Amino acid sequence: MTEIVSKTVLITGAAYRLGKVMALAAARSGADVIVHHGHSADEANKTAEEIRALGRKAWVLQADLSDSDQVQKLFNEANKKGSLYALVNSAAIFTPGSLLETSLAIWQENMMINLTAPFLLSQAFIKNHPVGQPGRIINLIDWRALHPGRDHFAYTISKSGLATLTQAAALASAPDITVNAIALGAILPPRNEPENKELLRSIPAKRWANLSELESTFLFLLNGPAYITGEIIHLDGGRHLV
Repeated sequence: MTEIVSKTVLITGAAYRLGKVMALAAARSGADVIVHHGHSADEANKTAEEIRALGRKAWVLQADLSDSDQVQKLFNEANKKGSLYALVNSAAIFTPGSLLETSLAIWQENMMINLTAPFLLSQAFIKNHPVGQPGRIINLIDWRALHPGRDHFAYTISKSGLATLTQAAALASAPDITVNAIALGAILPPRNEPENKELLRSIPAKRWANLSELESTFLFLLNGPAYITGEIIHLDGGRHLV
């Protein structure tokens, strides 16, 4: 196990939902957290307040991940808060549509936010990480990345790319930095959409995940064995198998 007390973690998309869950889990384990948001300042500040209430440091940084210049600025600002121990690429967009329904603009937006931004942040993290010091990169992908279907075409391809990036970056950043991913299934319903109970029929576990299960998986990769790298853990109730 790696001690993460007082170590700094940058989590993209940490204002709410799954990013917030991981931010608070990291703080409860003793880490200081940089809370990134795109356009959710109020939620990001509330998350930071909750982290500080746990006795940890928190900073809020805004960046539009569809803009490569802002992505680079985000890393530069984050790196000024102290040496980063971990980068968590959580922010993503989830655009519906089949191949034939996907416009070039939708394709490019998904690629930029879901794949290019994690690439740029990972590259900067690896370049600037102190030699000989341990570090972690954790990417959030999707069960669709390794079991693509017809829906959410641009999103699925971007997450498939992020799965490959995870493994390639693990080779590039060894031996100091581990790079792993969590492939999510039914964790939370899409924002502003009702829970899809029909969905559960296609999941072997026959239920939604508990957020505590995401916390446990995330913390395992954040401060668990450093001999695990390039791994993709499916937290999907077996959905990728069917």
